[in-house]
Amino acid sequence: MLKIYAIAAVVAILAMLGGLWYYVAVAPRGDIFANCRESSVAGGTAAIGGSFTLVSETGETVTDADVITKPSLIYFGYTFCPDVCPLDAARNAEAVEILAEQGVDVQPVFITIDPARDTPEVLAEWTDYLHPDMLGLTGTPEQIKAASQTYKTYFAKRNADDPEYYLMDHSVFSYLVLPEHGFVEFFRGAPNALGPGVEAQEVADRAACFIKAAS
Repeated sequence: MLKIYAIAAVVAILAMLGGLWYYVAVAPRGDIFANCRESSVAGGTAAIGGSFTLVSETGETVTDADVITKPSLIYFGYTFCPDVCPLDAARNAEAVEILAEQGVDVQPVFITIDPARDTPEVLAEWTDYLHPDMLGLTGTPEQIKAASQTYKTYFAKRNADDPEYYLMDHSVFSYLVLPEHGFVEFFRGAPNALGPGVEAQEVADRAACFIKAAS
């Protein structure tokens, strides 16, 4: 009887070691981005991102296929934002510049959560100021809500009784999306008064890892 238990124990240990070896040595090979990931997403990366239909800063109706034609850094915010949006968008613009110096072409994208005030004209002026290649996207409230849900972002209006000077609560993640792979990574907001955040250099370094791994 002791011999049977001993054999069973050995088999269990070998099975455990075999499983550990698989996850360490084999499983990561199935994920070409395994060495780049620093964050995890419940349900996997496929749970975030997908199709959307919005209106570009030039007034044209566009889909995700029209927008994400190259690696893109996508952020949801609004131009009347008094604090985090300008910091995050500027951080993304700086990261794009760092990547450009390395020969890596990335599209910065700003999707408004405030379509009532962020018309195409307003977005064009705001994004052009931050970066000449930054693309601003707006749309109907329904289109914005659908795009937000696709990327699992959050937003809500504050001071709703004031039609002009209301603020928006919202999440502050930036999403790295690749044409052939979809969403691959997210980045927390830029450093601000509430915390250290993620600097432009780190965004650029991590994004470059994913983009090179995909090539």
